[in-house]
Amino acid sequence: MNITSLYKILFAVLVGGILGYSYYYFIGCESSCAIGSNPMITIAYGAFAGLIFGIPLKKKSKVKDENQE
Repeated sequence: MNITSLYKILFAVLVGGILGYSYYYFIGCESSCAIGSNPMITIAYGAFAGLIFGIPLKKKSKVKDENQE
């Protein structure tokens, strides 16, 4: 894993945490919701979602196709 992909993952986690806090601030409820009632939980869920979206799914292959010249 190179440094640029690490920065992309960290950026996705940071954005996810910010979006999680935004969910708590604008939409979250006071006491009846398990996720929306605590800002730390919503930040953790958002950061985890950012991690899932930030991790690359496929490795880029460095092998050239023989048909491409």
